[in-house]
Amino acid sequence: MEMSVIFSTYNSEEWLEKVIIGFSVQTFKNFEIIIADDGSRDTTKALIDRLKIEIDIPIIHVWHADNGFQKSQILNKAIVASTTDYLVFTDGDCIPRNDFVELHKKFRKKGHFLSGGYFKLPMDISKLISNEDIKTQKCFNLNWLKSKGLTSNFKNIKFNKTKWISSFLNTITPTKPSWNGHNASGWKSDLLAINGFDERMQYGGQDRELGERLVNFGIKPIQIRYSTLCLHLDHPRGYATRESINKNKKIRQETKEQNKKWTDFGINK
Repeated sequence: MEMSVIFSTYNSEEWLEKVIIGFSVQTFKNFEIIIADDGSRDTTKALIDRLKIEIDIPIIHVWHADNGFQKSQILNKAIVASTTDYLVFTDGDCIPRNDFVELHKKFRKKGHFLSGGYFKLPMDISKLISNEDIKTQKCFNLNWLKSKGLTSNFKNIKFNKTKWISSFLNTITPTKPSWNGHNASGWKSDLLAINGFDERMQYGGQDRELGERLVNFGIKPIQIRYSTLCLHLDHPRGYATRESINKNKKIRQETKEQNKKWTDFGINK
């Protein structure tokens, strides 16, 4: 295996299956899938066990007991479980276009990490996308999405696959390249050098804080926002508490003010 794809999940079998199917039809195949399971029920394991047989991409299922929203903890365990030098991160609610892994491989560069984006779908379109729509890539056809009710918006330009247009948009976008948990990648050695995710952090900016420590460590971000595409499926966020967000803001502020490269609350404690 040349690369590892890591994404988290929690009791969301319908979305998880769509995501795994998306990775099963990638143009580049020499990668492993590592599912960072934040304490899901047995039905999630049953789904993963079935798909391990049905698809030709190896799947590693990393699970820990449910203890509330502990995404940082399970992602660190997934990093340790990975068997390759280069790690691609996304989420268990993001269907990747079939060139997603290939482009992360193409753009990867020593001393850098890649910063991508997503295209957010409304709930009605999220639910109607079938496994067959993913296998045929119909769900990445803008006209097909519009026929299902997607509204016209400048963000629709993300469906463009023309290389020079994507490159131009990556260059001029005012959005800063950051570590975005739904679409980012980097070298395992760099993630280990900063001790992975800060496990004090629950929902709200834990991905960005990891990226900020990578930058402090000297790792530079590369913008691929308009090159790599994944469809973000809609869902409620009951775990998004004001308390968690405020706590994480404070930790990020400390990282910035103290130019922190390492967390004492990561992989090695």
